[in-house]
Amino acid sequence: MEVFKASFEHFEELANLFDQYRVFYKSVSDIESAKKFLQERFQKGDSIIFVVSNDGHIVGFTQLYPSFSSVSMKRVWILNDLFVEPAYRKKGVAKLLLSAAEDFARETEAIRIILATQISNTTAQSLYESLGYCKDEEYSHYSLRL
Repeated sequence: MEVFKASFEHFEELANLFDQYRVFYKSVSDIESAKKFLQERFQKGDSIIFVVSNDGHIVGFTQLYPSFSSVSMKRVWILNDLFVEPAYRKKGVAKLLLSAAEDFARETEAIRIILATQISNTTAQSLYESLGYCKDEEYSHYSLRL
């Protein structure tokens, strides 16, 4: 398996995985909107996507969005999406993606990577914690749904 930064040449296959990711999180499948969303990310360059390929077939991806810490005056990467095809789960794909994200964050001199996952997704939580991610016990995070 190989992990690398995705480019537009991976667009079609990535869009299908992105649609599966959205369905996993209880959204209705909408491949055309998924394609439009990803195309905008590539065109605007406002996210970084890493993929894992197995025999030329993309089997997982993670998408990072940039942010900053004003207090630290450093870059922060938001690991917003992580998805692995069901047939490739528990085979090290997610670890490869997380490692690529960490390497990239260090290369860009970020202070941290932040992420969120469903409270019920204990499998992901265990993976994150095994790789050194810590649950935030200091701050309560809020969101305003618009």
